[in-house]
Amino acid sequence: MLLQDPENIFNEKIDQEVKIEPKDWMPETYRKTNIRQISQHAHSEIVGMLPEGAWITRAPSLKRKAILIAKVQDEAGHGLYLYSATETLGITREQTINDLHSGKAKYSSIFNYPTLTWADIGAIGWLVDGAAILNQVMLTRTSYGPYARAMVRICKEESFHQRQGFEILLTLSNGTADQKAMCQDAINRWWWPSLMMFGPKDSESTNSDQSMKWKIKRKTNDELRQNFVDMCAEQVKVLGMKLPDEKLKWNPDTKHYDWGEINWDEFWDVVKGNGPCNKERIGARKKAWEDGAWVREAAAVYAEKRKKKLQVA
Repeated sequence: MLLQDPENIFNEKIDQEVKIEPKDWMPETYRKTNIRQISQHAHSEIVGMLPEGAWITRAPSLKRKAILIAKVQDEAGHGLYLYSATETLGITREQTINDLHSGKAKYSSIFNYPTLTWADIGAIGWLVDGAAILNQVMLTRTSYGPYARAMVRICKEESFHQRQGFEILLTLSNGTADQKAMCQDAINRWWWPSLMMFGPKDSESTNSDQSMKWKIKRKTNDELRQNFVDMCAEQVKVLGMKLPDEKLKWNPDTKHYDWGEINWDEFWDVVKGNGPCNKERIGARKKAWEDGAWVREAAAVYAEKRKKKLQVA
């Protein structure tokens, strides 16, 4: 009996919507693409805790503090799920974190912007988490099994985060003149960076075509970005606010909103490490890693002792 070529088996699974699992044969480029994407996603969750964590002690009420603490804790959990999924591809967590610290690995450019007011926490929830949901719901159907399964719980929690952020802005938009101005200011500053979250335009995305063929991605960057604009253009009406784009207009022919051009120079500048908070974010992650060394060492010693004790028993 002739053995079927492993690449043919892999391609058949992709075509038939069968998940690729860690022990399955896969092309090396498929493995590396998933390592890059999942680890980048994990880094984004962990780095994303920083701009929000800065407001835990400054949230305007005990209730707001408790909700924000829960949200930041969720983000930590998302990072751990995703680092675990990355490890199934044959790379250690330490390697992925070292790649982040060295600048080899990237995280979402959105987290290199500062949170200046309480309204920014609402804008992050509504816009940043809203953009993330559009991308992540698609990823529940990604072809790599561990990644797809991790995304199911993450999407449920991100949906809560998005609603929580919108509620903050809704409260401010119905408040005093100063609160309304704060709400509009936050939307103005976070709108364009949120559009940048979907990555470069399709014509400049070097990985999209292959990722689409392997069904790692289900929609292109530009398709997701358009969906996001269409969604937010309607939701902002509930807030009684405006999106900072004079070209934003409903197009009856395409059944989508037309909108202005992203400042791609700014996008690439931030990606290259020159954003307002790039150095601050990486510095904070390096310090946390160094400060936590004793915990990792203690856990390793404890695990080794436990292993020996079980062997004796």
